[in-house]
Amino acid sequence: MTPESLIASASINIALAFMILWLFSILKKQPRNSVIYFARRLSDHRTPPPEFHASLSLFRFLPSVEWIPRAFRVHEDEILRRHGLDALVVIRLFKFGIRFFLLCSFLGVSLLLPVDYYNESDVSTRSYYSMDSFTISNVRRGSNKLWVHFSCLWLISFYALYLLYKEYKDILLKRLQQMRELRHRADHFTVLVRQIPLCNEHKTRGCGVDHFFSKHHPFSYHSYQMLYNGKDLEYLLGKEKKLKKQIEDMRQKDGNFSRAAHNQKQVSIYDEKLREISHKICHLQSEIMLKEKELPVAFVSFKSRRGAALAAQTQQHSNPLELITEMAPEPSDVSWRNLAIPQKILPLNKVGVVLAAALLIIFFAIPVTAVQGIAKYEKLKKWFPPAMAIEFIPGLSSIVTGYLPSAILKGFMYIVPYAMLGMAYIGGSISKSREEIKACNMVFYFLMGNVFFLSLISGSLLDEIGESLSHPRDIPSHLAAAVSAQADFFMTYILTDGLSGFSLETLQFGLLTWDFIRSNTYARGKERTPYLFSFPYFRVIPTVAFSILIGMVYAVVAPLLLPFLVGYFYLGYIVYINQMEDVYAITYDTCGRFWPFIHHSIFVSIILMQVTMVGLFGLKSKPSASIATIPLILITIGFNEYCKIRFLPSFKHFPIQTAVEIDELDEENGAMEVHYLDAANAYNRLQPCLERTASMASPASFSQPLLVGTDSI
Repeated sequence: MTPESLIASASINIALAFMILWLFSILKKQPRNSVIYFARRLSDHRTPPPEFHASLSLFRFLPSVEWIPRAFRVHEDEILRRHGLDALVVIRLFKFGIRFFLLCSFLGVSLLLPVDYYNESDVSTRSYYSMDSFTISNVRRGSNKLWVHFSCLWLISFYALYLLYKEYKDILLKRLQQMRELRHRADHFTVLVRQIPLCNEHKTRGCGVDHFFSKHHPFSYHSYQMLYNGKDLEYLLGKEKKLKKQIEDMRQKDGNFSRAAHNQKQVSIYDEKLREISHKICHLQSEIMLKEKELPVAFVSFKSRRGAALAAQTQQHSNPLELITEMAPEPSDVSWRNLAIPQKILPLNKVGVVLAAALLIIFFAIPVTAVQGIAKYEKLKKWFPPAMAIEFIPGLSSIVTGYLPSAILKGFMYIVPYAMLGMAYIGGSISKSREEIKACNMVFYFLMGNVFFLSLISGSLLDEIGESLSHPRDIPSHLAAAVSAQADFFMTYILTDGLSGFSLETLQFGLLTWDFIRSNTYARGKERTPYLFSFPYFRVIPTVAFSILIGMVYAVVAPLLLPFLVGYFYLGYIVYINQMEDVYAITYDTCGRFWPFIHHSIFVSIILMQVTMVGLFGLKSKPSASIATIPLILITIGFNEYCKIRFLPSFKHFPIQTAVEIDELDEENGAMEVHYLDAANAYNRLQPCLERTASMASPASFSQPLLVGTDSI
């Protein structure tokens, strides 16, 4: 990639970002677009609705940046109170990137860049790369100036470990504090029990779970709620909703049915169908019918958090494959369909996920290799002479080699998080949050393998294949040069992902297009409802973590990349605070369980940075620096093992000490009974097949949403 290509990429991305943000600031002021840009505020009755200027006022059509300083004014405590700890974890990830790369940028620009630039490279292919003069490849083999890079590596490694420890400790404290403040949460009193055996006496699973917990947890057990195989019920409930909507639409169209005999007759037919379906639903939801549809899964409610925590974290049955317990996810977080999957089928689902991921990796290798072919245009011309045709148009080659590769790669990458989320769903996670955490892990490793490593391999392959065959002794030096040569490509990637990617996130171009088509076709004249979606953790967190990986690997190799990363994290911080405040809904809160994954991804990035430097010091004929870096790797691994022991268990489990402290607070306030009774009702209300409609009278069997244990009354 030539300097012109790099400048072309930067210019296009900056221009696109300014244009998109300018357009966003105008569209956001239009009342018609409030269902897109203020979806959360319109749906949340606790927050004031957005205020718009009078129609046809000039201010509505002028771009503004008032949303940017507003994002900086939002305090962490406000994010925690309004959106929960998971949302704060995302913001802290951006802050981590800002703090870390600010120091790295200072060291890189003031120390490493002069050292790299004022040297004479011994790599003969230096002229091919635009950034070689600013990378470690410009330092001569065996030069003592490599100790500067060694010192910077140790310094930024320890700074990263310090930030990681500080963040882990702080988020754990906030997690425990959040658990104390959210004393009303149903999941604190509820345990999910799977693989429930049949009761020998009554031949039902519900009776079995009640007898077991009444006997073995007599003082803390309160009630249980079985899960049911209610596919037929869910189908009828969906059909009932559809009929109700059709009746409402017909009544709204005609207004007075005495004038429209045909419609009146049609509505009468629909009403009759509706009554028939309601009767079927009522029959299927009776206690006798539900017992035949019991699944070996139940939510068991306890009278205290301590009782629930002890039951969830201990083996209940002598056969560890029966009565498997764990803390239940909060009701809005439950993945009801996955709970219905038999335990014996889950391994097959996981095998299917592995096969699907392998196919996606193979498919994605094609565009990554093609992208590197476009980026390495100088070599591509030798292998594919027709590519020289783009040189006849002035400036086109710079655009094609500078902007196009990263734009194509980002376009293909957009589908990856959604594909991985689908695979995580197939894997059988019991909650949506676990699906997203699994998807985060899968997306991160996919990006690290298919984008980072494959880009290095395919890029170096096109560069080195000829000279490596003719001069096999020079393979190490050529590979070292190729690693640093990819810095310009990843710089354009950061520019595209940050400037264009974050800008398009604010614009919500897909929703704008869909809303325009919908409003002018089948939904013309109908009331427009907010386009409210859950915050996409599975898309945001791994993408940002991957950018941290790129920055860390190139922090010492190519420090010119670092200032771009500072801008990347600042822009992401502003954009996602705006999206949290106005656009996305926070549908659940795991109290910070996303942070262990973030910590792990940053740890992997630090290790990869250190291992890369071990190889580069060796290729630069500085074996003493390579050997001296190995203790740093061991220190980093030891630090990670300490964090696993010190912090991770408190994220996986409900500490008994914390549970007892919260119980004592509830007992002092006289709120314990209210909270565990609310918890007992919470899961029944949200189980899809037990949904009750206003047109149906609730049978006596549903007067108590959870079945109360006979021995606990």
